[in-house]
Amino acid sequence: MATKIADIAKAAHVSSAAVSLALSGKKGVSDKNRSRILQIAKDLKYQQSKIQNLTNPSSNGTILFLRIARHGHTVNRDHDVFIADYIDGLSEGSTAYGYHMIMNSFRAKSVPEVIESISGIKYQGIIVLGTELSAEDFIPFEALNVPIVFIDTFQDYLQFDFVDMNNVDGVFKMVNYFVQQGYENIGFLLSNVKTGNFHLRFEAFKDITKFLNLKIDSENIITVDSTFNGAYEDMKAYLNTNPLLPDGLVSSNDIMAYGAIKALNEFNFSVPDDISIIGFDNLPLSSIMNPPLTTIKVSKHEIGKTAIRLIHNRIHGDTNAPPVKVLIGGELIIRDSVKSKN
Repeated sequence: MATKIADIAKAAHVSSAAVSLALSGKKGVSDKNRSRILQIAKDLKYQQSKIQNLTNPSSNGTILFLRIARHGHTVNRDHDVFIADYIDGLSEGSTAYGYHMIMNSFRAKSVPEVIESISGIKYQGIIVLGTELSAEDFIPFEALNVPIVFIDTFQDYLQFDFVDMNNVDGVFKMVNYFVQQGYENIGFLLSNVKTGNFHLRFEAFKDITKFLNLKIDSENIITVDSTFNGAYEDMKAYLNTNPLLPDGLVSSNDIMAYGAIKALNEFNFSVPDDISIIGFDNLPLSSIMNPPLTTIKVSKHEIGKTAIRLIHNRIHGDTNAPPVKVLIGGELIIRDSVKSKN
């Protein structure tokens, strides 16, 4: 199996973001750590073509990858491994199509500020990690006369190319699995952060439970923060109200499920004996936590590769063609956080 950025990060005891900075030759990591990371990458036989792709110009020009954390509730260290899989797919696609990819990270900056900061760079196209972008944040990009593809978000009515996971398909698999296991009383762990994918998952949950003739109690819609500590604290506050918990809980993502499970354990609720939980993202910790978390596996690598293919087609094709919106399906990974009622 090919070495990924996450593998190098684990071996070097640093974040995936630090590995990406070291491989791309960008500031943000010390010279000592950079040398150590590059040596580990070499020892693990990380594809040299990937490193060259991030550092050396190539015949087709430059693509910018903009990693934008508007508020940091979802684009943060908890999701570094998740984002690293996107970067692996982008890097592989860039190599295949002959592009030089430059990664730029922005925290707590407005979109106009982001656009201003890249104004001095010559590039052929932009790929944007749009996880934390609101609908209004897309508008400034319309002034840029270059191909743009957004990943990890989806907007039906905006005239841009998007590549995202299929949230509706994923939530259907979550809810349907609960139904197959004999569940009727199902709740939802809702994020209090305005993020496109979280919104789509909750809307899908409402539509799918209606389609499956399930009666959802509004008290079983539990709102928490999308960070681990935030979800843990918010779930504790909820449990202090002595609520009647649902039998099964669909979580907006794995991180929120982790925080909720920690709070539930402290209140002497057992997962899955007292309440079952399904997450979304299949982060590495999901397979080793107690209990291992049933979750939706998203092909982030494929999303990254698809984004490169779309932007290549824009650069070398008809830039005025209708927008392309691609949704990549997910896979339900069944572990031990759901107990059968059958």
